[in-house]
Amino acid sequence: AKFSRNRAALMVWAVFGVAYIGIAALALEVLRNTYPEINLAGGIVALPICGVILTDVGAYFAGRTIGGPKIAPSISPSKTWSGLFGGMIAAALFLGWVASWSWDVESMPASGRDVAIGAVAGVLLAIIAQAGDFYESWMKRRAGVKDSGKLIPGHGGLFDRVDGLLAVSFVLGLLLTASFLAVKIHGPVVEDPSIKLHR
Repeated sequence: AKFSRNRAALMVWAVFGVAYIGIAALALEVLRNTYPEINLAGGIVALPICGVILTDVGAYFAGRTIGGPKIAPSISPSKTWSGLFGGMIAAALFLGWVASWSWDVESMPASGRDVAIGAVAGVLLAIIAQAGDFYESWMKRRAGVKDSGKLIPGHGGLFDRVDGLLAVSFVLGLLLTASFLAVKIHGPVVEDPSIKLHR
């Protein structure tokens, strides 16, 4: 079924699209300005971008090498369960590796718990990124179009290149908003200086 031609329905979709892209873009900008001390190329914004890229790479190679059952062939006929898990593993390895770095002001070594949290974050990132891929594919099929635009011919359009990053950034935006509201309501968390962190 194609999108409704009802003016009100189209307006709702347009508003949601603007909010979806706007929140995603704002989240990346907030991350960039919140943690300028993190010495990475592109700052902390590089983490979700690289995580999504590696998710796509892992999904591609696992899907092509292993193959197997499709996740939702009516929406995206090329995506397999093996590709999903390949993307999850790639992102988990990447963020687990990043978490093993020491960004602590006292140069304390990262603990196994830090690495585990990074790996879990990578798994969640990969799931959200691939959900974004499915959402964009579903939107195209619902609209009855093959490509999301003509800007990048042969690759499904611009949104096919950034659909996973949009989804991850959108969720980050929601989490940042929830964190901001929590601080406004309950106040900032004040660490007890008498408590030492042992790793």
